[in-house]
Amino acid sequence: MKLSPLFITIMLTMLLSKTAFAQLTINITSIPANTPAGADIYIAGSFNSWNPSDTNYILTDNGNGTYQITFSPSTGNIEFKFTRGDWATVEGTSQGGEISNRILNYSGGLQSVNLSIAGWKDGGSSSGTAADNVFIMDANFSIPQLGRTRRIWVYLPENYSQTTDSFPVMYMQDGQNLFDANTSFSGEWEVDESLNSLFDDGDNGVIIIGIDNGGGYRIDEYSPWINTQYGGGQGDEYTDFIVSTLKPHIDSNYRTKTERDNTGIMGSSLGALISFYAAIEHQDVFSKVGVFSPSFWFSDSAYTHVQNKGKQYDMSFYLMAGQQESASMIPKLSQMKSTLLNAGFTNSEIKYVTHADGQHSEWYWRREFPNAYIWLFNPLISNIPKQVKSTKVNIYPNPFSDFITVDLDNSISDTNIMIYNIEGKLVQSAIIIKSGIINLQELDKGIYFIQIMDNNKVLSTQKILKQ
Repeated sequence: MKLSPLFITIMLTMLLSKTAFAQLTINITSIPANTPAGADIYIAGSFNSWNPSDTNYILTDNGNGTYQITFSPSTGNIEFKFTRGDWATVEGTSQGGEISNRILNYSGGLQSVNLSIAGWKDGGSSSGTAADNVFIMDANFSIPQLGRTRRIWVYLPENYSQTTDSFPVMYMQDGQNLFDANTSFSGEWEVDESLNSLFDDGDNGVIIIGIDNGGGYRIDEYSPWINTQYGGGQGDEYTDFIVSTLKPHIDSNYRTKTERDNTGIMGSSLGALISFYAAIEHQDVFSKVGVFSPSFWFSDSAYTHVQNKGKQYDMSFYLMAGQQESASMIPKLSQMKSTLLNAGFTNSEIKYVTHADGQHSEWYWRREFPNAYIWLFNPLISNIPKQVKSTKVNIYPNPFSDFITVDLDNSISDTNIMIYNIEGKLVQSAIIIKSGIINLQELDKGIYFIQIMDNNKVLSTQKILKQ
């Protein structure tokens, strides 16, 4: 049967009309008073892979303090939040606290809803909580293996600009959760604060490379294996990005110790799964791996992968989980420890840690990060005397070349002076009365600790640097 042109025209008109009327309009009737002037407001949600800066989803500024967007999502429940272009500037409570995802049921056709934004998580400013020695290397670093870009964070040791030393490197997943509360999902790890504190206590320092997760791509990128319910399957490409693209770039642009013995990788949850996979798959690249609350439940292939690869190099595995996590978390972690041992790794290569109060949460991983780092990178730091400062003791110059002067308060008589190296080994001692100059010409350049004792009591322990 031949259709008449008139019939076809009528049907096309009806189809186009139906499509035109399948639109949702969201009106923002008020925004926080501290919203920066001229700021774009975006909507990010289940309909655009939770992209916080999708230019197709910028709200129209009506010029009177209200905003509007019209788009055509699939029918059913949609989840979303408003941002000013990234997760650091996501909406929050009027005090800047976290809020849950908004949920709206779109039934199809023309639908309009009025909403308001109570506050911004960053308080309407761009300031964050990251330390001064943390910076964003590139907001859109290319991942050629996946045809995407990603924000990359860099933490440099506090003395990086004051020395020509090279440093070990650790690559960490979920970069937005590591340094800055304003960009974190539910609280930051405070990696920068922890490492700066450890450095003050004598740690040699490490470079941290934080790789933001891919939002809607996170599950796919953080597993090389497909889970029929949740996704996955792009982990090989993501791992290759770290090994073949990101690491060469970091090694070329920063003073790194490039050897496997000085290269680690760490993550939590699915980030722990991909970190563990990368370490097993590329034992020639990574020698250390921090595995916090790993998602080994995602695929049993995580176990067969270890069996098939076996031990190729000496490794250090920090396996950690909490007893307040899922019922399968501890058994799965224990199973992986057994799998590693059966694959040829030894007990000395595995640190297996569980905590009765541990939960699947950033606060737990934040608390335990320093212990994991010390075990993986600098186990000797636990032998170094803790710093104690006193107004009764003045040590100068610092840094020094060959001599240091110690001035003591008049209330202090003769004291014992002890000098420790970075490994906590006593390398020199002396006795001074009131004040004196100590000859340290015989010491090599580097970091030391000077401890001052009076009647077997520690008056002061300070870090000193010989240049």
